[in-house]
Amino acid sequence: MIQRCIKAWRRFRGDEDGSAMLMEFAILSPLLFGCLLMSVEMSFYAIRHMFLDRGLDMTVRYIRLNTNTPMTHQTIKDKICEAAIFLDDCEETLRLEMIRVDPRNFASFDQSPDCVDTSEDPRPVRGWILGVEHQLMLLRACARFEPFFPTTGLGYALEKDGAGRVSMVSSAAFVQEPN
Repeated sequence: MIQRCIKAWRRFRGDEDGSAMLMEFAILSPLLFGCLLMSVEMSFYAIRHMFLDRGLDMTVRYIRLNTNTPMTHQTIKDKICEAAIFLDDCEETLRLEMIRVDPRNFASFDQSPDCVDTSEDPRPVRGWILGVEHQLMLLRACARFEPFFPTTGLGYALEKDGAGRVSMVSSAAFVQEPN
């Protein structure tokens, strides 16, 4: 039995058929595996972003139609997290900004979104103004999440905060409906 195994091993070692394919496989398989990991990371990023957009849109619709209801940062945040079911730790990692906009003299948000960094001390909410009826409002949400593969491909390339979380930003504009 051992003699047969040794003979088979010597035949296998001496045979050079397919050695070019083996080199190709050794070079290309890590690249293909990296592409697979990046596509999985991008898919989950897209799913998270879609749920953040969905939660923001549903909440904006609620705000627009319920002008008489008093809204706070926390109630709007809870509404978004309730609708965005795929976001992990949504209550701790979601930060909102809302400003009033004059349509004739448009001014947008600051370029850098106000996001939560769980590795730092909490900061007060920036840019939170509730509107009244017939006012144009801009609402921006920034959510943070941990990538699935933080050391490879897309997870490595995305900009991270001190806790290793990546930010995702979504915005919505709406007009407060009259009572």
